[in-house]
Amino acid sequence: SSPVTVVITSEADTWDIDTSSCLGCGQFVDWDRLPDPEQQVDFPRDILRRPPKELKKLAREGHWAASRALRAQVYHQLIQQVTCRLVTPDALVYRDVVSRLFGKLSVSSHPPPEFLEGCSMPTYCLNLAGVTALKKILICVGNLFPDITYSPILPSLVALLLHYSEDEAQCFENISRLIASNAPHTSYIDQSFLAHQASCMTFGDLANKHCPAAHKLIASTSENVFEVYSEWLSWLFHDLPFNYAIRVFDVYLLEGQKVLYRIALALLKQYRLSATSAELEGMDIKADLKAFVQNIAEHVTVDKLLERAFGIRLFSRKEIWLLQMANRKALMERGITMVQSRQSFHLAVDMQNFSSSIVTAQEMRIIWSWIPERFSLFSPLLLFSTSEDGCSLQRFYTCCEGYEPTVLLIKTTEGEVCGAFLSSDWSERKKSGATSGFFGTGECFVFTVRPDTERYEWVFIKKPELAKAVPRSRQRSPSPSPVFLLGSSPDGCGTSSNHLTVPVPQRKSRLSPFLAIRHFLLPSKTASMFMSGSREGIIIGGGGGQALSLDANLLWGRTERCETFDNPPLCQENFQVQLLEVWGFQNT
Repeated sequence: SSPVTVVITSEADTWDIDTSSCLGCGQFVDWDRLPDPEQQVDFPRDILRRPPKELKKLAREGHWAASRALRAQVYHQLIQQVTCRLVTPDALVYRDVVSRLFGKLSVSSHPPPEFLEGCSMPTYCLNLAGVTALKKILICVGNLFPDITYSPILPSLVALLLHYSEDEAQCFENISRLIASNAPHTSYIDQSFLAHQASCMTFGDLANKHCPAAHKLIASTSENVFEVYSEWLSWLFHDLPFNYAIRVFDVYLLEGQKVLYRIALALLKQYRLSATSAELEGMDIKADLKAFVQNIAEHVTVDKLLERAFGIRLFSRKEIWLLQMANRKALMERGITMVQSRQSFHLAVDMQNFSSSIVTAQEMRIIWSWIPERFSLFSPLLLFSTSEDGCSLQRFYTCCEGYEPTVLLIKTTEGEVCGAFLSSDWSERKKSGATSGFFGTGECFVFTVRPDTERYEWVFIKKPELAKAVPRSRQRSPSPSPVFLLGSSPDGCGTSSNHLTVPVPQRKSRLSPFLAIRHFLLPSKTASMFMSGSREGIIIGGGGGQALSLDANLLWGRTERCETFDNPPLCQENFQVQLLEVWGFQNT
């Protein structure tokens, strides 16, 4: 594989633009450095009129790689089909701006765009003229898109496009369309520090759910898990060799950002196969991951990597978009704005001052690594403790209501420790119409800490194909029905013989939550029994048993396998509570 040339930029630098070397050239690539030789192949003239599903299959299988001419044609036509804002700069605008910015001087100096502050600039197989063209295009992007404040992925995308562009103007027009894309729930390029950080958090959430072994390894060897995941886009469009990165770009143009999550997750899974906790002890895992990706050809072919990526069952594009929006909202609550540029931003929670009667700071750090990224931004706050507040269920509700989400910790008289992450406010129990109604979302999970540390998530996290998405026409129903009650029959909720919809009332002015039950057609109501509360006690998980149930005195409990989480008993089936704590999230 060819080496990747990287130029580090900073605000103090200026770029010398030598336009004389580009005049009449139109050739931006050092063809000798491209890994694949030119292949002359015949391809159907109507290839781009094929159905989207067939095009995706062709791109995933690497058909564009058979011919540079085909790939160039495909790129241009695919991008021209991207829906974008009405006023989007095109090739004519680029030529006008180039004339105005660079004039007739053969050499001129310009500062790099502010959105590249602290970013690296891969040049792949570009020759000197190509590197100059790359800089000119980025300067013009900064001039014509002043709203872009931070975009570390942009230089790589422009560089890759230049390999298959007729001239600078065509490359600029194509990257402008990707920047200005306005397709619903679809994004190509993050254009602010806020959006970039939200994408990193979303990848962290997906890695937490879909790569549990790798996530556990990273959490156990790194003080700041988020810092490791914040490099996920760099793995794809900085560290991967050109012949891998361009195949990623092939599918990215057709499928958007969701496909980048898939491939980065596949890289993470592959890394886990090649690394052990013992080998990583005391090692800089961030640097080790970078080196692993740079040398990926030693571990897996690009075809096998993509095959594994598309074998990962992710939720719908809309669900991932909802998660990303929720992460953006959490970042804004921490003071991150749309207009600010990159800053030193430490997201790790300091556990040094953490004190619990049930778990150690190290155990809490592991639990914190399991919870969604947007909540792990905040420090744990003790809301309720039986040692301080007494064994009263009413007191439990009083202390916990108004907080969302919460972490429940239980220590039994046998010394076993288990608990649950509960995504919804306990006050939701009052809205179900009866004391036995279940509520919550698919982000809930149960776990054990001692003697073994393990997490059990909603069954559809690992098997999302079992839960079909609710059709849009039914999502827009103006009067959602209440959540089904335990043991009740669905009445008038639009059920079918195979699936039933379990809608939940939505608070006004709130973002629809990630993994809300109303977004799915579930095979049975027992698949969504997340949490329930009444005067008689609390229940977590249901269907064939209850993952956790506690009595009104918070003294006795029971744990069984349940269908919602597909968990084994979390401790002895019938247990006595020694201590119980509930932790919330301190937004300060």
